[in-house]
Amino acid sequence: TVAARRRKKVACILKDKYCCFSPVAPSLTPARSLQRNTPASLFRQAVTPRVLDVSSIFAPGSRTPRYAHTPRNALSSANLEDSAWTNSITSPVVGLDDSSFFLDDEANLSSALLKEDDPGEAAAASLFPEFLASFLKHSSSAVFELLEDYQNICQEKVNVLQSLVLRAGQNSKTASVRWLLQQENCTWRLISSLYRYPSSLPRRISLFLAVPSESEKVVVEQLFQRDAIIRQSQLVVDWLESIAKDQIGNFSDNIEYYAKNVCWENTLHALKMRRKSGSNFLVPLVTELDPDAPLRQQRPLADLDREDDARLLKNLFTLIRAGMTDEAQRLCKRCGQAWRAATLEGWKLYHDPNMTSGSSELQPVEGNPHRGIWKACCWRMAEEEQLNRYERAIYASLSGNIKPVIYSSHLIHSFNSLLQDLELTVRGRHVSDNTVAFPLPSWTMENVFEELQASESKRVLDEIKEHHHVIQKFVILGDLDGLMDEFSDWLTASKPLPFHLLRFMTHLVLFFRSLGLALKEEVCVDVLKAYISLLIRDQQTHLVASYVGQLPAELATTQYAAFLETVSQPELRPQCLHLATEAGLDVSAITKLVVETVRGRDDADFTHHSQTLETGTTKEDQKKIDVIDWLLFDPAHRSEALKQSNAIMRRFLALQKHDAAKAVFSKVPEDSMSEIYSQWKGVGQTAPLPAEDENAIREHLCIRAYLEAHEAFTDWFGHSSSAPQKPAFASEAKFTERVANEMKEKEYQATMAAWSSRLDVLTEDVKERIYNVLLFVDGGWMVDNREEAEPDEERSHQMAALRSLCLPRLTFLLLSVLQSSSRHQEALRLADIISSDQHKLYQVFSKEELRRFLQKLRESSLALLDQGLDPLGYELQP
Repeated sequence: TVAARRRKKVACILKDKYCCFSPVAPSLTPARSLQRNTPASLFRQAVTPRVLDVSSIFAPGSRTPRYAHTPRNALSSANLEDSAWTNSITSPVVGLDDSSFFLDDEANLSSALLKEDDPGEAAAASLFPEFLASFLKHSSSAVFELLEDYQNICQEKVNVLQSLVLRAGQNSKTASVRWLLQQENCTWRLISSLYRYPSSLPRRISLFLAVPSESEKVVVEQLFQRDAIIRQSQLVVDWLESIAKDQIGNFSDNIEYYAKNVCWENTLHALKMRRKSGSNFLVPLVTELDPDAPLRQQRPLADLDREDDARLLKNLFTLIRAGMTDEAQRLCKRCGQAWRAATLEGWKLYHDPNMTSGSSELQPVEGNPHRGIWKACCWRMAEEEQLNRYERAIYASLSGNIKPVIYSSHLIHSFNSLLQDLELTVRGRHVSDNTVAFPLPSWTMENVFEELQASESKRVLDEIKEHHHVIQKFVILGDLDGLMDEFSDWLTASKPLPFHLLRFMTHLVLFFRSLGLALKEEVCVDVLKAYISLLIRDQQTHLVASYVGQLPAELATTQYAAFLETVSQPELRPQCLHLATEAGLDVSAITKLVVETVRGRDDADFTHHSQTLETGTTKEDQKKIDVIDWLLFDPAHRSEALKQSNAIMRRFLALQKHDAAKAVFSKVPEDSMSEIYSQWKGVGQTAPLPAEDENAIREHLCIRAYLEAHEAFTDWFGHSSSAPQKPAFASEAKFTERVANEMKEKEYQATMAAWSSRLDVLTEDVKERIYNVLLFVDGGWMVDNREEAEPDEERSHQMAALRSLCLPRLTFLLLSVLQSSSRHQEALRLADIISSDQHKLYQVFSKEELRRFLQKLRESSLALLDQGLDPLGYELQP
């Protein structure tokens, strides 16, 4: 037949065009119980409520769409396998128009992305900075513009990934990312719909004050104005219909193979042929062609007509699910089934404007005056098991019979069942002879999800556990406490969350916060911390500060300090501090915590100098050296930089790591002390510096004196160890050799004189610098002049320990210098300095050290006696 030839031709085209598509299973999450918690109201903010046009609400095929969608061509449900009768909605893979491949920019981008190991993740990586840019762009007064930005950003990425899926040959990771972003876009759209039009009216007012003569349309309008649950249910239905409408694409391209003008043309042709021939067919067919004939006679149509009917009903169901009732009626008329188009007309509310207008001119009557009879018939047809399942689903959705239409997690017609309250109200207000009694259960939102969870279909049970479907459920229920509990379970699960889901969760929490909704703060913090950890792990350093700024102040300081520890590139450090300042973080507290954390990781205590130590600079030491940089970017932190550098150098000096201590000292700018004084005077202070700042400056000077003394000794020791070697001469030499030897001798004498002169200079220098430490002014080395308001006991202990470690060490070094230079008399004068009550240096020596010190002095006295002097170096008196 003509229909068969058309169907064969179109099937071949569709096979060539769509053979590459296959669905990707979404990731699942554990199911939660449907216990109702105290919900955060979806209608908390007091704004002017939207007045709904009920006539447009109940005519989805003809009303102006509430959403502006990017047009997309997709696989129609007519092209899907019958065994997967809802794949047109839930499949993560949706087709594209081939014309998109001829866009140069998109083609170039796709070609570049396909070279990546994971092109889906690479293409969607820009979502992280783009979402932050949108979040920072919109203030709390423009939160719904923010939601629109989120939707647009997601849609742009979905478009890019759609072309990648086709060009990459079904890369599973790319398809999964695209499906996840599609679901995120749908969720943002739902949230925008529900929260954009809150209501300050009570959620339900059961008392109507209208007069009994009002029409069904007026009664429903009043119900919509008074009942927030009904309005919310309609918003959910609109949202779900908009998703289905987006996915069916250009539907008219897929219906060319239907019979036109004549219904069931193959059966009609068979009946005519049988009448002409007068014989019966082997397969019994209906003998009449009225719409009820197959069911009444229990006889089938011709095979081709049954196939055409199945496709037609499947496409009608897809159109009705997308709210395109007028398009469904036009399709019925084009296929010669005007009677079926009439059955789709009976849902319209009856309204006679002539009853209340008072005008002499008659106006047209709207709707179906026998809607009760029509709805009862639809209800019973939905329960007729002999009908095609799509036909049952169509009439079930029109009558609100939920069980025949439970499918997947797209609950369009399930939520239409919530609108049974409209029917109950209309039935209660308008009881006439045409009203037919049939059961109308009072559905609630919780009932709908309970029915889905009780489904026997594994596919339905799997889909209601998918992350975004779970989020959509709790958003629709207004159960934000339950949503936060779900987030907590996901974060603690062993399986890590997809990156883009964690990004969505973070921005959803921030959106709820901007509305002032009550949330579980500990869960919000956990979500933010998880997302921050993700950004740090992916080295998205420029994004971290803004999200850390959304944490409580104390926790934000800890989190950002931990992040700064991971930033090892010097060029990134100033940028990180700048971003922290812009995010409103306490940069001073953060940098201080970073330094204290790094330097506090060394568990080694102050040790005695006689112990064998590893004095080289290790990697951990280098981290302590470099961490001071965090305090040097801002001159305002110079005082803290001085204190922290002192603390690090105290540790190094105790471990005899003088090179490491010098490296820390060299990082502190030379103008630090003058900068601290300038800042103090800059705030209008005339009093002396605070005790802690003055003590820090003094300690810094003490450490400098010690490092200079140690460096002077190192120079002296290096020079004294490199004394010129006296040349050796042969006992018997020729004249020429003797002349050469004399020249070498003179050269040696000159070199030796220069070396001795240099040694004397270095000896004087090291002696002076060591004395600067031993005789440090105003109380002694490493002794504070002023008492702080809150003394630091650990610092006081370390400074006292350094005196006991370093001062005896320097004393013995000076002794060795003087004795090596034969300055024994000066060496003996050290006894007076150590025993002086003015400096009390003897207190920092242990008994063993004093015994060694006296032994060294004894050696000097013996040397003086050998020189013919008395034990103190004076000439002997006769």
